[in-house]
Amino acid sequence: MPSHIMLSYQWDDQALVKKIYDHFKDDGLPVWMDIEGGVTGNINDAMAAGVEEAVVICPFMTPAYQASRSCKKELNYADSREVIIVPVMLANSWEASEWLGLITAGLLWVDFRNAETDEEHFKMCVRSLEEEIMFNAGHLLAEEEPQREEVDQPETPKRFLKKKPGRGFRHALSKLYIQDSGEQIIHTASDSRHTVELDETPGDGCYWEEIKGNGCKYYRNVVTNRYLGFDPSRDEIHSEVSPSVSEEWLLFTDQTDQSHQRAVVIKNKHSGRFLAVQNGCFIGLTSYDEDCKWFLE
Repeated sequence: MPSHIMLSYQWDDQALVKKIYDHFKDDGLPVWMDIEGGVTGNINDAMAAGVEEAVVICPFMTPAYQASRSCKKELNYADSREVIIVPVMLANSWEASEWLGLITAGLLWVDFRNAETDEEHFKMCVRSLEEEIMFNAGHLLAEEEPQREEVDQPETPKRFLKKKPGRGFRHALSKLYIQDSGEQIIHTASDSRHTVELDETPGDGCYWEEIKGNGCKYYRNVVTNRYLGFDPSRDEIHSEVSPSVSEEWLLFTDQTDQSHQRAVVIKNKHSGRFLAVQNGCFIGLTSYDEDCKWFLE
């Protein structure tokens, strides 16, 4: 039965990936890497076994990774087996294309660009990757007890990793959270819509289950079971009992962000508007600016 996280990389990035591997092991995550006992005997058989036993595969994307025949075989095989893919971006000013762009299209990648410039930034990137893995596959992974050397000094407590009930969205500038209020909107357009508010403190109503649609994502509130939507005619965010085109969203990694937090951009697919906050209120913008930046919580 699939049980581990597979790290798929091109050899130029081996040192960085090994460092990530070590952090995962320290945090009790079941992780597989070729140079850490993952490859014995025939290399093709070993790599195939690594994919077949993977719950998640993390491709560390660079131009060299895209050009590698071995990396292409690994990720194509994982994709054919419907292994969950959590991409990691290492390269600046570059986008995946060709076979790699096709496989990772629509997936939210974790930003490791310039991660090694500062140790604290690196740890933040590792935390972001762990959280994205737990969000996508936490229910399928069993944490391991980390191996530690026998020492006289007390052990540092292991960070507890837990799958969250959904995605939480915190606005980067205002630090406000998207929350379903559960209160009905009173106007003639629809009597089934409820108001969605901005809240200073996160609660259960701030979590949204991510559901894949046809070239889009739906976000269903974990408390009210209502879908996040946008009405461009009123510039209004709402929640709806059942999804329609107004409730179709696109979620992208914010490539302009350099904070090493989980910065994203939320775009309503039907209207083409970016979800933003100005003066403490929701607004849909036709083009991106800093008001459109959100952090995943």
